[in-house]
Amino acid sequence: MHKDKLGQVIYVGKAISLRNRVRQYFQKSAQTNPKVRAMVSHIAEFEYITCGTEMEALILECNLIKKYMPKYNVLLRDDKTYPYIMVTTTEDFPRVVKTRIIAKDGNKYFGPYSDEGAVNQIVDLLSDIYSLKRCSAKEFPSGHRPCLNYHIQQCRGVCAGKVTKEEYGAAIEKVLEFLGGKDKPLLKSLEEKMMAASEKMEYEEAARYRDYIISVKALSETQRVTLVSDKDIDVVLPVKDEQNSFIALFTVRDGKLSGRETFQIQTGDSDEREEMVGEFIKQYYGQWAQVPPEILVSKEPPDKALLEEYLGREGRKVRIFVPQKGDKKALMDLARSDCLEMVKTLSQKAKLQDEKQTVIRAQVADVIRMAGYEPPDKPDYRIESYDISNTNGVDSVGAMVVFEGLKPIRKDYRRFKIKTVEGPDDYASLQEMLYRRFKRAQAGDAGFVKLPDAIFMDGGQGQVSAALKILRAMGISLPVVGMAKDDKHRTRAIVCEDGRELELADRPMLFRYAGTIQEEVHRFAISYHHNLRNRNAIHSVLDNIKGVGPTRRNALLQHFGTVERIKKASLDELMDVPGMTRQVAENIQEYFG
Repeated sequence: MHKDKLGQVIYVGKAISLRNRVRQYFQKSAQTNPKVRAMVSHIAEFEYITCGTEMEALILECNLIKKYMPKYNVLLRDDKTYPYIMVTTTEDFPRVVKTRIIAKDGNKYFGPYSDEGAVNQIVDLLSDIYSLKRCSAKEFPSGHRPCLNYHIQQCRGVCAGKVTKEEYGAAIEKVLEFLGGKDKPLLKSLEEKMMAASEKMEYEEAARYRDYIISVKALSETQRVTLVSDKDIDVVLPVKDEQNSFIALFTVRDGKLSGRETFQIQTGDSDEREEMVGEFIKQYYGQWAQVPPEILVSKEPPDKALLEEYLGREGRKVRIFVPQKGDKKALMDLARSDCLEMVKTLSQKAKLQDEKQTVIRAQVADVIRMAGYEPPDKPDYRIESYDISNTNGVDSVGAMVVFEGLKPIRKDYRRFKIKTVEGPDDYASLQEMLYRRFKRAQAGDAGFVKLPDAIFMDGGQGQVSAALKILRAMGISLPVVGMAKDDKHRTRAIVCEDGRELELADRPMLFRYAGTIQEEVHRFAISYHHNLRNRNAIHSVLDNIKGVGPTRRNALLQHFGTVERIKKASLDELMDVPGMTRQVAENIQEYFG
């Protein structure tokens, strides 16, 4: 991961030899490419994660690009392009099929796999060896005649009652064991059959078993970056170098390894590693409303049961444990291996981070002085920024984001639905938002009581004046500045109420810092506005139809996908929606006319 001076990821790449790959970017031959030249000019540091295989690196690269949206990357294909193997365990008589889409439907998924041919071979192999059902039918009428697969001994005749659920289930258990990584029994059986066919000079049959063996070995390269489970999991590992202590936090979301963060922590020389982990879990997760249901550790921390109870308040169930086998053990091994590499660079990274913090702190202090205030004596200044988003004054919303030093404090972000302003009046909407925010602070609301050291408004002199007017009326004294943009929508200057400007062209660190804040508050405001507008659009179009409540509305959207398709649907197509009656279907057609 290539990062700029503010620590933002600007490019993600993979390679067998990172040394050779990274070195290429700095060679003269690469500098002829304008994109590479621009990227290299912004690189301040590198961070890398080690993987066990090229396939793991490919999937992790895709996950990280989706997470960070780096400026100099071309987005990879969606995960649906990678094949998985699905066992339909929700059926009485499961099937083994290839799929490209993982759904939270109770079935078991394995993969993704890089070799599509091997997946096809394995699906056929498992269906042949265990005579599994191949059709998608789930129910069979009395007297149903079995299909050709039964007569050529490629199906057990589930449809004709030729096999019990218990006998069939035993075969499925062997399939699940193989897909879960226990491939030695099947490999041994295939090798024996290949040798037997070869001795009988049945070379075509021997070649078929040989191909199956190749496919089994190709699939045995377990993909640990995307897990079979769709759970959220964190891996917490202690890391120490000669001078410092760190916690490495690996995050898995919806079954995908989505990234790694490191946290420098202050410890004594005698502190044990499991004590470091326990303290980190308590302090880090104690401030978050959502905690993953599973936290993997290399050694159980003291008071594990008490920690689980503490994190499991409000009805959550959280488990802290050391994985012993399976995908979670493989994930832990991957994280451990990565930490061994990471320890080599942590001290240098911590030093660079401290240097960035020092520069940004000094330059933000200059901004506070320019606004007429003396900067407080603290290591990191707390910055709040505000923005308004609406569509011609409709569904107007406000957003507040918070930064402490270089890091966004997302738990302190707040959203406001504008209530008192009619039409597209951004200044009045901004003043309403600020009034509500600081009124709740004055009332002692725990979620708002912490005040900023400075406010960076998204906008210029007009936004600053509007903000200061409401703050002065409330008796609040805080430095407020604006972030003015140029014709290319880049932050060009810090602006005061009296029109004085601090140009950012010769302050690259402050330029990137202000730009990051401005982009973040803009993103947060727009995402809230879009969600609110979409909710209101759905409500106004569907919930106003007689007979369409939340259940039918959701069924309609799930069946058709969009409101436009519902508008164009025929009466028969509407009747195909689960739970639909003819009267309600006619009401829908009449409503859309």
